[in-house]
Amino acid sequence: LEIRHGEFVAIVGQSGSGKSTLMNVLGCLDVPSAGRYEVNGLAVHRLNADQLARLRRETFGFIFQRYHLVPSLTALENTEIPAVYTGLAPDRRRARARELLETLGLGERLHHRPGELSGGQQQRVSIARALMNGAEVILADEPTGALDAETGDSVLGILRQLYAQGHTIVVVTHDEQVAAQAQRRVRLKDGHVVEDQGWEPTAKPEAVTATAHREPRPLVILQQSLKVALRTLALNRLRTALTLLGIVIGAGSVVAMLGIGEGATQAVVAKIQSTGANLLTVNRGAGMTRGSGRDVRSFLAGDIAALAVLPGVEAAIPESEMTVTVRYENRDAQVSAVGTGPAYPVVRNWPVERGVFFTDDHERRSARVLLLGATTANNLFTDRDPVGQYLLVNKTPFQVIGVMQAKGASGTGSYDPDDRVWVPASTYGTHLSGQRWYRNMIVKAADGEDLDVLQGQLEALLLTRHGHLDFSIRNSADIIRTVSETRQTFTLLLGFIAVISLVVGGIGVMNIMLVSVIERISEIGIRMAVGARPRDVMIQFLIEAVTVCFLGGLIGVVLGAASGYAMAWFGSWTMVLRAEPMLLAFGCAFLTGVVFGFFPARKAAGLSPVEALNRE
Repeated sequence: LEIRHGEFVAIVGQSGSGKSTLMNVLGCLDVPSAGRYEVNGLAVHRLNADQLARLRRETFGFIFQRYHLVPSLTALENTEIPAVYTGLAPDRRRARARELLETLGLGERLHHRPGELSGGQQQRVSIARALMNGAEVILADEPTGALDAETGDSVLGILRQLYAQGHTIVVVTHDEQVAAQAQRRVRLKDGHVVEDQGWEPTAKPEAVTATAHREPRPLVILQQSLKVALRTLALNRLRTALTLLGIVIGAGSVVAMLGIGEGATQAVVAKIQSTGANLLTVNRGAGMTRGSGRDVRSFLAGDIAALAVLPGVEAAIPESEMTVTVRYENRDAQVSAVGTGPAYPVVRNWPVERGVFFTDDHERRSARVLLLGATTANNLFTDRDPVGQYLLVNKTPFQVIGVMQAKGASGTGSYDPDDRVWVPASTYGTHLSGQRWYRNMIVKAADGEDLDVLQGQLEALLLTRHGHLDFSIRNSADIIRTVSETRQTFTLLLGFIAVISLVVGGIGVMNIMLVSVIERISEIGIRMAVGARPRDVMIQFLIEAVTVCFLGGLIGVVLGAASGYAMAWFGSWTMVLRAEPMLLAFGCAFLTGVVFGFFPARKAAGLSPVEALNRE
């Protein structure tokens, strides 16, 4: 069978004779299993999928019996589809589509969707779409089969006009009256041509030539794909919301968990630093041995004196602590009593708010003086200044010489660092505990000193003095490093949990996209029929999946930050919002869309045009 430029050919025959199969092969919707088919001398059976799409895009225009319009698009947008895949600019293709529809009498129905159009109007939109790229060949499959007689005659009149303009028209029909409109009639029976009437060996001189080749422009295709994706999501609001939920929870979890984790770390580090930076704490006992410090009595005044004069040491103090009962008039309280040295405010970075701290003279005399924490002062002295007043500590009178600056409680626990009193170390041993030794010693390094080096010097000095290892030393840098390492572990754990949420959300996205592919198989066939390449179809569905995850990630980051601050507010925690967790959450959500959208997109791209068009 040979069809020349500018002919009007009707292919007729009974059902099952091979008319539709021939039409699909002619339009490159299907490939022959045997034999040879050429278009303008080009061997079609040797072409790959992209080359076949180019032929459909530039040479053929399709008019289907069932119209095959995309339900979610308007008449104008349906008409524009073929030009999207040639890279025609949006304003130019919109003007072209409008011109075609107005020519076909649909100027007032441009923005109506297929469900709002009659059968004849839908068929005219299909004709306008077939002409969008200036198709040389119009392939019409039963173009009047679903129309009433009057509307069918109108469609045939349009085909005759196109024939007169030089288009090659091929109509598949079982209606002899429709076939009579053609200049040439080819009859099929059991897949064979049994009759060929009206064939002319020469082409008409005024025949339309094929559209010049234009490479598809990726940016135009991406722009249109994003527009379709947003519209599809908007049309399925409930399904979109449920799909978004998993991504929102995952991304929000990353931001909230990591923000609270970072806040907790900073709070702990700030607490360590607030008690004094560059500190070395010398504890009784050899460290990790159970009960190792229980019977050690070795920390005495001589140890403090030796440590204080060591090079690189700014100050050294003892520290012992016990619970005592303090009473003023008819008010009493259980508080912690700290026995320490005059350099305590310097070492612990804890200044006096009112009054003075005790001195070396107080220490030498074991003077019964003390300083109050802010909480203790407020509880005992509600109506007067406590400085200069006397109170009882375990029935022993002490004079208040100062009030320490408030530190404030931290975290959600009941511990309050301001609910305590401070006394000279000698006074603590003589009047309170009855013990002359100290529980631990605190050494503050001078600015610029290496704590690890100084720690080694302390160990050497104390080993010389004690003769054996009955102590352990820990520096504040070690504590901060431990906290930081713990934070990193905690962050990884929280991140892993959040990633699991994103994976679960991604699986939901993949399931929904697979459902979307099944629901829109006909749309896939339409897009391929008008010239979309497999990669264009893949991009379309991949962008939809990525768009869902993009929106989910964006909403999740916002809600995660908001929920993190809310939990911090109501739970007395600290929330630190940094760019890294937000970018991590958003990036993971985006990557989830790419990974879990790929399989449905590939499935859509793998469909053959004829298979997709024949499935509803």
